[in-house]
Amino acid sequence: MTISPLMPMATAVWLVENTTLTFKQIADFCNLHEVEVQGIADGEVAKGIKAYNPITSGQLTKEEIELSSKDQDRALKITSTDVEITSDEKKIKKYVPLSKRQDKPDSVLWLIKSYPQLKDSQIAKLVGITKNSVVSIRNKSYWNYNNLNAKDPVAMNLFTQKDLLEASEKAERRIKREKKLKEKALKVTQSQNS
Repeated sequence: MTISPLMPMATAVWLVENTTLTFKQIADFCNLHEVEVQGIADGEVAKGIKAYNPITSGQLTKEEIELSSKDQDRALKITSTDVEITSDEKKIKKYVPLSKRQDKPDSVLWLIKSYPQLKDSQIAKLVGITKNSVVSIRNKSYWNYNNLNAKDPVAMNLFTQKDLLEASEKAERRIKREKKLKEKALKVTQSQNS
């Protein structure tokens, strides 16, 4: 099995437009048929496909293209097959449709019932609602409390299951930490009394 570049058709479009490589070299590199590459050059195939530069993505180097351009029998060699996927992405606040905005208080009620260990600030951050709203729902003083129906926010796609598990684990660690501090304070007061 040969390794093909990311978006082989778009890469072939770029190579046809920007290099003097033969159709066979481009076809072999992109895992396409030579006739497909000929069709790309003629404008019959890949209409509307935006060219993808393999140099900027790190799959090819200029030197590699130049060497293969000078020697028509030389095949292009892909430089990197590892694609770096980062999970460091910041959560971007995106537009929330009105229908989902109306589901937020229902989600808060579900979280309060299902995960009582979560702090109000954690729930507010997860759902994207104000802390005051969470407090009023918890105290049953929310203006529309009687009409709320507890709904699973993960099922409504307000946030991911991973986010919920992380928040729950964080809350459990906080509870353990507070419990240890109470036990420590109790031991200190008992040792002072004796």
